[in-house]
Amino acid sequence: MRLLLALVSLAAAPLVAPLVGSLAVAPLVATLVATLVATLVAQPAPWFKTGIDLVNLGVTVTDKRGTIVTGLTADRFEILEDGKPQALQYFASDIGAAPEMHLGLLLDVSGSMERDIAFTRTAAIKFLNTLTEAVDITVVDFDTEVRVARYQQRDFARLIERIRSRPTSGQTALFDAIGVYLDGASEQEGRTIMLLYTDGGDTRSALGFDNLLDIVRASDVTIYAIGVFDRQVGSRSMEQQQVLRQIAEATGGQAFFAPSARELERVYAQVTAEIRAQYTLGYLSANPTADGAWREVEVRLTGADDRELRVRSRRGYYAPLLK
Repeated sequence: MRLLLALVSLAAAPLVAPLVGSLAVAPLVATLVATLVATLVAQPAPWFKTGIDLVNLGVTVTDKRGTIVTGLTADRFEILEDGKPQALQYFASDIGAAPEMHLGLLLDVSGSMERDIAFTRTAAIKFLNTLTEAVDITVVDFDTEVRVARYQQRDFARLIERIRSRPTSGQTALFDAIGVYLDGASEQEGRTIMLLYTDGGDTRSALGFDNLLDIVRASDVTIYAIGVFDRQVGSRSMEQQQVLRQIAEATGGQAFFAPSARELERVYAQVTAEIRAQYTLGYLSANPTADGAWREVEVRLTGADDRELRVRSRRGYYAPLLK
């Protein structure tokens, strides 16, 4: 499925999946986005196959101070779908027992990144060296255009060379880059994590923010967004930060903000710790209706300390749609 390719201009690269297309004219955008969302809805992506499709959730638990909480057992979790309790079918409490993980790294290489790109590259490479559990890594670097390449762990040296070699230039097609990655990730089985780095808002995309949120909600990807903004934030910076929060929180992920690129290593360490501590829950919906409707999902904790803990997971999913 490559429907977003009509929305963006993609440059081919070594090891790149067949992701080549041209920028769509404006009148086609709404139709193509609607088609993409409908296709994602009709084609759910379970993390693993057991003869039935499970609804899968990556769940992060923290205390009131934001400290990650590990060691919880399956009986501490309760799942509600549209307010109705669901029976837990699958549970994993550590990254080693969870389904295989695919990692997406989205790097802003637009012209505004020129000052900070060296710090960005160094921090990203250290992050990838630390998070070795991913079976493959998809790199999406974006400026006015969006470029995609997927690497296996054995191709790590070529991956690093790609990150180091891309120059900065052009505008920022942020929304298109996210949409293109999610389009490709919908074909993957397993757990998918997307890490986004940018220093500002979108200035180039054919894809609008509301349409992007529909695509994000229809995906099964946990998104972590990292924004670098000056300490002296204005109204525009606040708006850009809110955009990143909405994108990440819709998936059960989180947005992090650093006042300078020099602080990226600290942020990446936080993201790594959270990914490794994430619980994996799976359930078979008690609602058999295949109508493509949105279903609200809530994960709760039971026990004496449930009010002291905070739970983050994706907020729902689109039911399968029979053709």
